[in-house]
Amino acid sequence: MAKKKVIIVGAGPGGLTAGMILSAKGFDVNIYEKKEIVGGRNGFIQAGDFKFDIGPTFFLMKDVLEKVFDLANKNMYDYLKIEKLDPMYRLAFHDKTFYPTSDHDKMIQEIERVFPGNSNGYIKYKEREKAKFEALISCLEVPYGKLTDFLSMRLLKALPYLDAHLSLYEVLSKYFDDETLRICFTFQAKYIGMSPWEAPGLFSILSYIEHGGGVYHVYGGLNQISQQMAKVIQEENGKIHLSTKVKRIIVEDGVAKGIVLEDGSELLADYVVLNADFANAMSKLVDTKDRTKYTDDKLAKMKYSCSTYMLYLGLDKVYENVNHHNIFFAKDYKHNVAEIVSNSIIPEDPSVYVHNPSVIDKTMAPEGKSAVYVLVPIGNTSGRIDWSKNKEKFKEKVLDIMEKKAGMTDLRKHIEELRMITPDDWENQMDIYNGATFNLGHNMGQMLYFRPHNEFEEFKNCYLVGGGTHPGSGLPTIYESGRISSELILKNEGMSL
Repeated sequence: MAKKKVIIVGAGPGGLTAGMILSAKGFDVNIYEKKEIVGGRNGFIQAGDFKFDIGPTFFLMKDVLEKVFDLANKNMYDYLKIEKLDPMYRLAFHDKTFYPTSDHDKMIQEIERVFPGNSNGYIKYKEREKAKFEALISCLEVPYGKLTDFLSMRLLKALPYLDAHLSLYEVLSKYFDDETLRICFTFQAKYIGMSPWEAPGLFSILSYIEHGGGVYHVYGGLNQISQQMAKVIQEENGKIHLSTKVKRIIVEDGVAKGIVLEDGSELLADYVVLNADFANAMSKLVDTKDRTKYTDDKLAKMKYSCSTYMLYLGLDKVYENVNHHNIFFAKDYKHNVAEIVSNSIIPEDPSVYVHNPSVIDKTMAPEGKSAVYVLVPIGNTSGRIDWSKNKEKFKEKVLDIMEKKAGMTDLRKHIEELRMITPDDWENQMDIYNGATFNLGHNMGQMLYFRPHNEFEEFKNCYLVGGGTHPGSGLPTIYESGRISSELILKNEGMSL
């Protein structure tokens, strides 16, 4: 019996997850990726002798990735070297510096050092958020293709923990009186590109995921995950076609039949898995006649995450005084966040994330040198900021912050390589709608049943993976999207995981 054919559009982490599972289950898998490397936003940038992750740098919930490898009959630790970080990161404010850790007792000591009297709130936070996480996580592991899925017993049981009537910031305000400490447990809203004052309260589980499970580093950078997932696919006889751009999804009589490549080639398959940025894919890869729900007008009205301004710096030294993960907060963080979500203001005093993996990982830069990654949350392109006129001036502002706040003295003198990505670049070079780096927004009207479905609504035999479908953006949830869609395909074939 001939193998069922699966075409996957895009070799991002969701597409690679589906490729691993389906190829291991005996499907004929072909992945088509327009770039010359795998990974999408989880790929890498090579600048001279320096290597940088393009996007994600925080590795959380490693058990989710372990499960993906297990489903492909592989041991993740045969492919990746992983180290738990302690402290998890440095959080620097204008008047204090805080070093959170996932070690419970050490964290209590650190809270009492910086925020005296707040450790009891932390204990309450750990207790309730653990229960919340355990109630909600199972709701993120299943598809929501029908309204009855949304009204399932598992979700009804989780309702008391949803905190749907509260913002993330309001939830944390129940535990801590100190405003700065609240920010230390709500800044994680940046992982989904939202404001803590607007993100739904259920996302308090983001900080619990760190405090309950820890933050990890993958040697060689998180891009290595994508590299090794691709290796597994090829070991299972799946094929990855790089530098091969998809032009259109072939849809006939309401069924996805295959794809058309940029060179005009038509390739047919039993299933199409779409791993491209959701809104961009709808507007560019799917003909308007095949879209009744996600029309161009609908796409324009949907809510999108913020974007990011990126610098990748190859330095001729290692700043040993700078932690692996660092965030340098604006003096008025709430005002800074309001500027970001306006999508039309370049902050005067931005918050800056600095990733300095070379303090522990010597594989990303030559001996005695370092690969430093810099991310600044910024408005997406819907606000029409002219980055061609503003990017160099903003670069100097960011470098000033790094020299003054991060203690990276004379930073400019040590730069050997520099690469930059602006919101315009995310949109035009990475094909991300509105340059919204974290994909569709995660408001309650765009989650679970109300997010684009894993089994796509517009036409049959098409499945979505990535941050634009359920469960949402962020590496662990994107891996889950790949697993969920794979399971749906297997179920359709009378098979199981």
